[in-house]
Amino acid sequence: MRTLTDRVKQLSLESGFELVGISPATPPDHLAFYHHWLGKGYAGEMGYLSRNISGRSDPTTIVPGAKVLLCVGMIYEPKPQGSAERNRPVGRISKYARGDDYHDIMKEKLLSLLKKIQEFEPETTGRVYVDTGPVLERDIAARAGLGWFGKHTNLIHKRKGSWFFLGEIILNLDLDPDSPEPDHCGSCNLCIDACPTDAIQEPYVLDSRRCISYLTIEMKSEIPRDLRTQIGDWVYGCDVCQEVCPWNKKQAKPTTEIAFQSRPGLTFPDLGELLGLSQEEFSRKFRKSPIKRAKRRGLLRNAAVALGNTGSVEDVPVLNRALKDHEPLVRSHAAWALGRIGGSRAKTALEQASKVEPEQIVRNEIDCALLDCDQNF
Repeated sequence: MRTLTDRVKQLSLESGFELVGISPATPPDHLAFYHHWLGKGYAGEMGYLSRNISGRSDPTTIVPGAKVLLCVGMIYEPKPQGSAERNRPVGRISKYARGDDYHDIMKEKLLSLLKKIQEFEPETTGRVYVDTGPVLERDIAARAGLGWFGKHTNLIHKRKGSWFFLGEIILNLDLDPDSPEPDHCGSCNLCIDACPTDAIQEPYVLDSRRCISYLTIEMKSEIPRDLRTQIGDWVYGCDVCQEVCPWNKKQAKPTTEIAFQSRPGLTFPDLGELLGLSQEEFSRKFRKSPIKRAKRRGLLRNAAVALGNTGSVEDVPVLNRALKDHEPLVRSHAAWALGRIGGSRAKTALEQASKVEPEQIVRNEIDCALLDCDQNF
């Protein structure tokens, strides 16, 4: 006879989730480490991570009477799109952000799943979360057997790799908890060695302030000058640590979810086109996309940095136009990129901008860029 736990898990799989596990609704195992990590300042500008600590510490404060968390995983790696056309500078976008917004897709599926559970267990109460609530979901998902913490801090599943999203339903049901998966990283340090910005301070410890994903998405201010060159051509997120992971090379398979397939032009976006986006164009292009989180000014800032790292004198006109953008954040990083490219045309553009620039922070970038131009000339 099928148990309640088996029935709930089967419904989860039928709802489109490839991974499912049960965790008891008790305080997370790594709560002390989380507090220590916050205390080190590794969260950077992500102040929301230190809010609602009571909810993160005890799921029953979110759902009174909660007994378990139903944890699910959904594969997101899109199907391969081929190589980039290199006749124009292009950027890279993290695989998870090339399709539709996973928050919307997974939340809808989880709400539907909760409703189905309530149809045969009417007394069920629950709360759905996808990456936005006060839940230490990676810790809880690991306890539910969805994988182990990789040294890059992402969760790795032995048969699925690490290209998957997490979601959960806090439930008042009596379900059988699953057992955690042991660590299978062994002596492998490929992710640590491959990180362009040395963001992985030691195995299992990430300094978000150096992570390219943080710098291009969560950080809303100026990207530190000493990290800009290491960002390379990434304009939204970074996949380097997962790309080199042997478990992804051995086990990971592309998603079958249509919503997570790459939208046209987002596998290798044209950097010049990104820098030319108006607010209206940005809003239309990235409607229902995770990329809208960076906002126009953040994405154009990132595109300017990527163009400074990969562009040439042929890209000076594009960056010169960005020097006139209404956002100081875009102008300052366009100035840096012109200094990186160097040459007489870049220097002329910077000198002209210097005469009319009203913001001190941008003028400082222009002054530094002019010095770079002299060195690169």
